[in-house]
Amino acid sequence: MTVQANTEGRSLDEVNNDISAALAKYQFPAGYRVVTGGDVEQQAEVFGSIFAALGTAVLLMYLILVMQFGSFLDPLAILISLPLSLIGVVLMLLITGDTLNIMSMIGVILLMGIVAKNAILLIDFAKWAREKDGMSLRDALITAGAIRLRPILMTTFALIAGMIPVALGSGEGADFRAPLGRAVIGGVITSTVLTLIVIPTFYEILDEMRTKFARRFGFNVAQQTAEHKVPETLVPQAGD
Repeated sequence: MTVQANTEGRSLDEVNNDISAALAKYQFPAGYRVVTGGDVEQQAEVFGSIFAALGTAVLLMYLILVMQFGSFLDPLAILISLPLSLIGVVLMLLITGDTLNIMSMIGVILLMGIVAKNAILLIDFAKWAREKDGMSLRDALITAGAIRLRPILMTTFALIAGMIPVALGSGEGADFRAPLGRAVIGGVITSTVLTLIVIPTFYEILDEMRTKFARRFGFNVAQQTAEHKVPETLVPQAGD
């Protein structure tokens, strides 16, 4: 037996959750079960594809960073910025009354590359300052935050300004696209603020763990750092 219905005034997830809660109270005879289809089934397939794409994007990003930094730990400090953006996405969707739909999930995928950029600017400059000028890790991170703050804020404000027309939802079909802009704006704001605090702290913790591990097993950390020092001709100047 097939039961069909349309939703109005409420999201598909809310209606489906109420139906599932009501059906859970009934004891079906042996051999009988309830299977959802239609929009619910299609939504589940789409979300499954989006989550698979999101996981693949994060994995590829990690592999590229491993090759660029020559380390398996340094990219972890960069990728920790990704969940920080989800805080802003959820808060913005709650404020605007939107749901976590297809467009907002696409916005989350867009955020993965945008948010990681800020962390890359910080970590890369800190590594350069530490290797070239011989700064301590904490001083290098403080210097990186001070010098890279301006380009990080410039790109953040430019992105927010570009997403405002989408987030306002004016025009034909704007209600469908609006969650994408709102998710990106919320994620960028919180990630920019938290990245400047969380990423340097987490990177310092990872470096301390790596140093303790190297000392425990007898690795020469100073020698490894000297071997991987950036050539003088390839190092950008502070004003670049």
